[in-house]
Amino acid sequence: MTEIKEKDTRTDNQQPEATEKPTWKCLGDLFETDDPFFKSILFLQGYDFSSNIYLIRGDYISIIDPGNDYTAFIQLFETDIKPTDIKKIVITHGHRDHVMGVFELFRYSDILKNRDIEVILHREGPFEFKEMLKKTEFPYTEISGGEKIEVSGFELESIHTPGHTIDGVTYYHLPTKTAFTGDTVLPQAMAEPDKNAGGNFNYYFYGVKALLNRNIENILPGHGVPVKSIGKTVIEQTYESLMLKVIGVEKKIRWTDGAMMLAQKGLLEEAVFCCDKALAFNPEDLQAIQLKAFCLTDLDRCQEALPLFDRILSAKKDDIGILIGKGKALMGVGKYIESVDYFNRVLEIDPKVKDAQVLKGMALYLAGRFDDALEIDGFKEEFVSRFRETLEKRTR
Repeated sequence: MTEIKEKDTRTDNQQPEATEKPTWKCLGDLFETDDPFFKSILFLQGYDFSSNIYLIRGDYISIIDPGNDYTAFIQLFETDIKPTDIKKIVITHGHRDHVMGVFELFRYSDILKNRDIEVILHREGPFEFKEMLKKTEFPYTEISGGEKIEVSGFELESIHTPGHTIDGVTYYHLPTKTAFTGDTVLPQAMAEPDKNAGGNFNYYFYGVKALLNRNIENILPGHGVPVKSIGKTVIEQTYESLMLKVIGVEKKIRWTDGAMMLAQKGLLEEAVFCCDKALAFNPEDLQAIQLKAFCLTDLDRCQEALPLFDRILSAKKDDIGILIGKGKALMGVGKYIESVDYFNRVLEIDPKVKDAQVLKGMALYLAGRFDDALEIDGFKEEFVSRFRETLEKRTR
């Protein structure tokens, strides 16, 4: 369907009106809250080629991402804040639009004279940026992720969230469930991995999953407007966008189809996520239940897989694949003798299924019934073959 657009009434010589330059705003006012943490934060939205800048007030001033807009600090120092009040600068990642404001600050004579601002960044941060810091003789601290840092009297947890770049760090304030996410999670779009800065989709999954494991309600992103209350939804949207990129589609597809594609790429946790989404729409979706059960088993989350296999077997009691899956899941939780019953059911249907022979033998072997295990042709053949390979490796 063709999108209907409003008619453009400008003449060729007319230009659109310039966007009004952002000004520093109190985050507490934007969020309409009196919480001390939000009331302590001043926010300047990114302008042109500069990121958002967050300033935290306390006994001293801390800045999270100084941006790349020299006018930002001209505005700031027209208030009651002085250059020497700034004691810490915290970096979410080393892209120029987030960090180069450091050197604008260092030009102020009072700051240059005292050199008592500490810069905090990930140890994988850009070499060139660190060299510039060394030349200015300002101290900097490298972190790996997992450290607790103190900024203006508030404690933030550093979470390594690579993907967009290798050095991405999210800073999490647990009491208010708030995360400074840099470019890892943005409210309106996903930042692409920057290969020149070590960005990578596999790392991206790692970083975003680290955030999904936290209870995050509020997001203070590197670009765009801060998000209140729906942080988890925004993180999930980034996660979904990543999955669509990895499986190579540009539009929404069925969750079960996406899960299948991700499972084929070995992204099992992501496949489970998609299965859960499908089951939220239709709890009786057998395809999603089945795929989730197999993925959980391969992830060694067999206890979670067992009730799913039971649900499928109630509808497909003689399905060989499901019977083998249930047996494997039982083996995964140490119920070896119970698993044998399921492999026997397979062999009653088709005695030639080698997977069932091998797994039955393994279950008996692990249960301590060695002689019974070696009476099974398929297992004996597999056992001898592997034993032979081990001997050959040792004699090389």
